[in-house]
Amino acid sequence: MTIPADLSVTCLCADWCGTCRDYAPAYRRLGEAFAGTQFVWYDVEDDADIVGDLDIETFPTLLIRRAGHVVYLGPVLPDPAHAKRLIESYAAMGADEAVHYATATEERREWQQLCDFGDAT
Repeated sequence: MTIPADLSVTCLCADWCGTCRDYAPAYRRLGEAFAGTQFVWYDVEDDADIVGDLDIETFPTLLIRRAGHVVYLGPVLPDPAHAKRLIESYAAMGADEAVHYATATEERREWQQLCDFGDAT
């Protein structure tokens, strides 16, 4: 599968979360498997100035962007195979389809505002 250049993946976690600490090495390897794709890791407390008012209650949470739009924001199993399938499903979308999907519901339209991290991602 060819991964589009406009795909980025952000993991939102917390240092105090044991599951997040255990998941971090697998997430780094996942990023290596998707060479050329931006993979970012934010600690919701240490990086609060970037994450802003985004209220994350379940860890780990993934944020996936396509064509500059958030297409996924939600908790995931701390399993790289699960995350890989999720990422591939959004990578398979065309750019126009991703934009339409990202703005098709009120919740997803809110994600666009909540997840505006400026140039950080």
